[in-house]
Formats: sequence, structure tokens, C-alpha cells
Amino acid sequence: MIYTKENLSSLDKIYRLNLINSITGYKPANLIGTKSKNYQSNLAIFSSVVHLGSNPALIGIITRPNTVPRHTYKNIIDTGYYTINHISKDNIKKAHYTSAKFKSNESEFEKCDLKEMYIDDFYAPYVEESEVKIGLKLIEKTVIKSNNTILIVGEIVTIIIENNLVDTDGSLKFENMDSVCISGLDSYYETKKLAKYPYAKKYELPNKW
Repeated sequence: MIYTKENLSSLDKIYRLNLINSITGYKPANLIGTKSKNYQSNLAIFSSVVHLGSNPALIGIITRPNTVPRHTYKNIIDTGYYTINHISKDNIKKAHYTSAKFKSNESEFEKCDLKEMYIDDFYAPYVEESEVKIGLKLIEKTVIKSNNTILIVGEIVTIIIENNLVDTDGSLKFENMDSVCISGLDSYYETKKLAKYPYAKKYELPNKW
């Protein structure tokens, strides 16, 4: 089957949405924790989390256009702080339902039975059940003119993770974790380590491919 720009636009809306959302492969499954200026906690599932750099340590998330109220976006812009939390196998269903259309005065933590966790004086809530918790400070935002989505860039302030889940070279030991990934908007998968290679150098290529 071959899809072109022309016949993509003629596809059923839901079919096209699922196709394009899953075509890039597995994506990270995370919960974004925020708190409003009025101290109302908020939690939302995101798959559009991307590494932007290691020094400084930057992570980006993409939010949808502000055609309707976006509680996560507003809280980040208003307060400047938020958290990114891995979703574990035991909490997939709870995490998925944070995407329901709750009111701004309703906390997804409470509604979806997930626990708020606060570390030191960091403003935004972490998800207690998550094996990897990242606290971020807003650095900048950029509107993507093609479709009015917004890139939120945050600098890592804190990483919270058990020592036994980090390898000696700093890599996370996903094979020892319960973190899951997402395909499309509603399908969740667990990962399996297949291989690990050293830093690639052109004079150390394998003899045969």
C-alpha cells in the first residue's frame, strides 16, 4: 500500500489520525505533572517528549494548539515548572485516563488514583508511582507555524531514580524497569533490550554487515 499526500487527506479522519500518530514508531510514555497558580494539581499523558541536548540538559514536549483550554500548557507558562514521569506497567490504565476532559478545578491525580509527590521546594508535583521522575524549569516556547502546535523547552532541574536502574556509563537499565512506550494514541508496549554497542567510529566498522 502506498499513501500520498493527496489520498492521505481523503482518508477517514480517525484512520488518518491513527496512521500518522503511529507511523513514527514507538514513543515514550510520560505523565506531565503541573500545578496552577492557585495550587490546583494537574496530570496529563504525553507521548511527544524529546531529548534536545545534554549540556545544558534540555527536554522538549509538543503541545496541541490552544484552540481549547490546555491546563498543562497554561500551568507551565504561568508557573515555569513541571515534571515528566515515566509510566509503568502497573499504571497504564490510570495514566491513559488522565487524557479525559477534566475541569480545571479537578485533579487527575485524584480522579485517576495516582499520588502526588513533592521534593524539596520544587513547585510542580511528581508522580510517586513512577520509576523515573524529572523536574524541569521552562526555558522557552516556540510556535510551530505549520500547524500551531507549541514546542515547550525545559531545562532539567532534578532527576529522581533508583541507583540500581542506572548503568555504570549513565544509561538507564530499561530491562530492569517497568517503563512502557506508546504507539499511536492508545496502544501501550513494553520494551526489550536487543543489543548495546560502543560509540561508533568509522575505523572500527564490522568486517561484514
